[in-house]
Amino acid sequence: MEAKHGCACGGRGTRAGDPLADPGLRDELDHIIARHRREPGALIRVLHEAQELIGYLPAEVQERVAAGLGVPVSEVNGVVSFYSYFTMVPRGEHTVRVCLGTACYVRGGRKVLDEVRGKLGVDVAGTTDDREFSLEVVRCVGACGLAPVMTVDKDIYRRVKPSKVASLLAKYRNGSKA
Repeated sequence: MEAKHGCACGGRGTRAGDPLADPGLRDELDHIIARHRREPGALIRVLHEAQELIGYLPAEVQERVAAGLGVPVSEVNGVVSFYSYFTMVPRGEHTVRVCLGTACYVRGGRKVLDEVRGKLGVDVAGTTDDREFSLEVVRCVGACGLAPVMTVDKDIYRRVKPSKVASLLAKYRNGSKA
């Protein structure tokens, strides 16, 4: 999920503060809203594109989307907080997901998660201070026969052992796999 605009976040769409302070981002967001304004069910499409542009959906963005589409801010916030795809906080350049569905849990998913938490120094739903990694838990990735499963971005790792977590994460450190 990379920002399309050359913001101060190094192209990761995760800068701090009000992202709409940048007139270029504000104009691009307004263009997204205008392009979809008259489409039925535009809210989710606009939110997807806004998150692609900015990297997350803070209150300022939600308010601008609500005003631009003529819907209550509570409706926008309800959608953002309901769907796990959306985030109101900046995410890392890479998203690490550890499956804790039944098969993964039984085969050691919790130990894998604990190792990832230790190596990254963040808890679930957290982002490392350098914004390189975000950590999430998923309930199933549909690969139960390969349990335990861990994903980094779109890459799927099967039969993950806690002892292999450090080497898997090393592949992504400092943008090596980006």
